[in-house]
Amino acid sequence: MAKVLLVDDEEYIRLLYSQELSEEGHRVTTLASGHNLLRRIDSVQPEVVVLDIRLVDYDGLELLQDIRNRHRDLPVILCTAYDTYKYDQKSIAADYYVIKSFDLSELKLAIRKALEADASIRLTG
Repeated sequence: MAKVLLVDDEEYIRLLYSQELSEEGHRVTTLASGHNLLRRIDSVQPEVVVLDIRLVDYDGLELLQDIRNRHRDLPVILCTAYDTYKYDQKSIAADYYVIKSFDLSELKLAIRKALEADASIRLTG
């Protein structure tokens, strides 16, 4: 499957999401901070990033812009407990927007769609 980089400051979310996505066959790397993401994104080389918007050390929407500046075509899924961010102009740069839940079906679908879109871009691009 895919290399997923999951960035969330809540440990139980990292553990739950990592376990569920690993069971789907993904190789998951988890990070607890935006600072760590910026330091490690090049070495991890993810195929998709799942990014919490409200991190302790970084504004997730600003982090999204940093990712786009460095890796324009890397699929990014914003994952947050707050649905009001989807109306924020900065969130438009994300490929998908998912509300956090213990039912990961929406996140899994977003990952699948992001990977399919990325694959079709590589084939046609």
